[in-house]
Amino acid sequence: MPRRFAGLALIVAVCWAVNFVVIEIGLESFPPLLFAALRFGLVALPAVFFVPRPDVRWPVIVAVGLFIPVGQFGLLFVAMNIGLPAGLASVIAPLQPLFTIPFAVVALGERPSLRQIAGVCVALAGLGVIAAGRAHGVPLGAVALGVVSAASWGAGNVVTRAAGAKRPFSLLVWSSLVAPVPLLGLSLIFEGTGRWQDAASSVHASGVMALAYVVIVSTFFGYGVWYWLMSRYPASTVAPFTLLVPVVGIITAWLVRNERPTWGELAGSFVVLVGLGLALGVVDALASARTRRVALNDRLPRGAAQSPPG
Repeated sequence: MPRRFAGLALIVAVCWAVNFVVIEIGLESFPPLLFAALRFGLVALPAVFFVPRPDVRWPVIVAVGLFIPVGQFGLLFVAMNIGLPAGLASVIAPLQPLFTIPFAVVALGERPSLRQIAGVCVALAGLGVIAAGRAHGVPLGAVALGVVSAASWGAGNVVTRAAGAKRPFSLLVWSSLVAPVPLLGLSLIFEGTGRWQDAASSVHASGVMALAYVVIVSTFFGYGVWYWLMSRYPASTVAPFTLLVPVVGIITAWLVRNERPTWGELAGSFVVLVGLGLALGVVDALASARTRRVALNDRLPRGAAQSPPG
C-alpha cells in the first residue's frame, strides 16, 4: 500500500478512536437511543436520494440495518450512557472479529485457521482480564452490553458477506434508513417524550458538534475511505490499522475526559490487542511485507540495495 493511502488508513483509525470520546460528549445532550436514531437518520437522509440502491435483496438491507445501526450502535450508546467509559469502549468495540469468525463458521461454513482460533481465545482471555480489572464504578452490565454490541456488529458482517454486496457504502447508507424507526420506537418506550423535550430545550453546541462528527467524520468520511481501501487492497493489509483504535481511544479519553484506566484494564487491553493481531493476521502481514522487501533487495544491484532512500 502506498504511503499516502496508509496515511489515510491511519487518519480513519484516529477518527474512529476519537469517536468514542465524541459519543460520550453527545450523550450529555441526547438520550442514547434518540442520539443513535438522529445519527442514522442524518446518514440516510438525504444520502439515499444520491447513493444508488445496493445490489442486494431488501431482507439483507433490513438485516444489516437491524444488526449494525440498531444492534451495534444502539447498544453501544446505551452501554456508554450507563457507565462504559470511552477508553474502555474503544477496546471492546473492535472485538467484532471474535464474533464474525465463529458466526461465519455456523452460517457460511467457513473454516477458520488455527491462528484465527488462537487469536480469538487470547482476545477472549483479555476481555476476561478487563472485566475482572475494571475500575470501581464501571458496571459489569455496561461492559456486557458493549460486548453484545460487538457481537451484533459481527452478525451484520456475516450477513453482508453472505449477500456479497459489491457496493458496501451503498449498503451502509440504505441500511441506515432502516434504523430510525426501531430506534425511535425503543427510545419512546425506554426514554419517553419527556427526555426528548429536555434534549430539545437544553441541547448544547457541544452536542450538535458531536452529532455532526459522528455523521460526517466517523460515518461518511471514515466508512467511505475504509470501504474504498478495502476494495483496492487485501483485507489483511487494511484491517490491522483498526488495532490503533483502542490505543488512541484510551489516550484520547485520558487526555480529554481524564478517564484513567486501571492496570487491569490496561493489561487486558494489551492481551486483546495481541489476540486481535493474531486473528487478523498482523504477524503474517508483517512477515510477508518483510519477505517482499528482502526479495526486492536481492533483485537490485548491491549498491542500489544498500543505498539509503533519497
